[in-house]
Amino acid sequence: MKKDNQGAITALDDVESLVRHLAMDVQRGSAGLAYASCEQKNEALRAGAARLREQKATILQANVQDVSAARAEPTMTKALLDRLSMDEARLEAMAAGIETIMALPDPVGRVLEAWTTEGNGLHIQRVAVPLGVIGVIYESRPNVTADAAALCLKSGNGCLLRSGSESLGTSQVIVRCLQEGLQSAGLEPACVRLIPVKDRKAVGVMLSLSQFIDIIVPRGGESLIRRVEKESRIPVIRHLQGLCHTYIHSLADGDKVRRVAFNAKMRRPGICGATETILIDRDVVATLLPPLLEALLQKGCEVRGDADVMALDKRVTSASSDDWATEYLDAIVSIRTVAGIEEAIEHIARYGSKHTEAIITEDKTAAGLFMARVDAAIVMHNTSTQFADGGEFGMGAEIGISTNKLHARGPVGAQQLTSYKYCVVSDGSVRP
Repeated sequence: MKKDNQGAITALDDVESLVRHLAMDVQRGSAGLAYASCEQKNEALRAGAARLREQKATILQANVQDVSAARAEPTMTKALLDRLSMDEARLEAMAAGIETIMALPDPVGRVLEAWTTEGNGLHIQRVAVPLGVIGVIYESRPNVTADAAALCLKSGNGCLLRSGSESLGTSQVIVRCLQEGLQSAGLEPACVRLIPVKDRKAVGVMLSLSQFIDIIVPRGGESLIRRVEKESRIPVIRHLQGLCHTYIHSLADGDKVRRVAFNAKMRRPGICGATETILIDRDVVATLLPPLLEALLQKGCEVRGDADVMALDKRVTSASSDDWATEYLDAIVSIRTVAGIEEAIEHIARYGSKHTEAIITEDKTAAGLFMARVDAAIVMHNTSTQFADGGEFGMGAEIGISTNKLHARGPVGAQQLTSYKYCVVSDGSVRP
């Protein structure tokens, strides 16, 4: 058995033994974290953020090596490379995100509800507590390493991380920085562990360890999520797809259409909150769509549309039925005309992934109908879907966007990584 300088197991005879021992290590190491003071957890986060900045050169060099290796993979896309890549600005945003999480109120110990029962004299409180050990399985984006670990620490949870193989080198340095922050605050470095192997078998082993891991959070492509759902013996907070829509209503403001819908698609096409399909009322397609079309095409976005959209610009190609069900994660958008808000809602119900849906309109009645009727974790009015992000919601960061209805829905921040228990007090009450 080999260990690193933080005491983490890095090698055993086989992957199954390695992952099992790491999960046991996190469970043991995080036992005290659940009851740590807010000040102690905040000090660990503060020190971890500082360490990330101090190790900037090491992190960026590791990322250069990860990106270089990823470029050689035949399945690597431009969007995935963008997710993988770090620079000084993204590294600073990572450290600042940890500090934002640090500044949040302690989610543990909150009294969610309190009451006194009549007759039997029971004083009851429902109090927030950590979930336990959270297993996070993710692809490409090394910033998820910092976000997930920081949110788990703030909420008193241990975490076992399984990063994408393409970002393993970068993630290893990030985890070391956070472990050093924990150690400096007098907390166990074992609260955060990263599985240090690329073998895909590690995921299967992780999903079987219900005696050590309390929740699994997968964050990645559809194939990963489907595998986790099929194989996990542990409850899953899932994010299946970000097949997001922006619907342009007949009473939309033209300037908002051009600015908001363009940003929703093109700010960062490779993220889960990017709009993939634009719906527009047929009676305004000739007036409201051309400026948006021009902006998208000029930016290099491939536009696929129905007959009404194709008639506006010869550069638009024909959309197939598969396009309405496709999460591109790239500079591609499908545009469909609809007869009105009812048809737009029906389209979203059929093809949407219950992630984020938006309407652009100046009609408050139409906006209210859309927001009430559309079944999604996040529903927006005159807002870019790219705001579907825990950091933008004031949560500091997110461990993912949950499309579940249980246990959490939408951005999963520190508060969403807690459960609760009932604390009951009386003056010697007995039940007759």
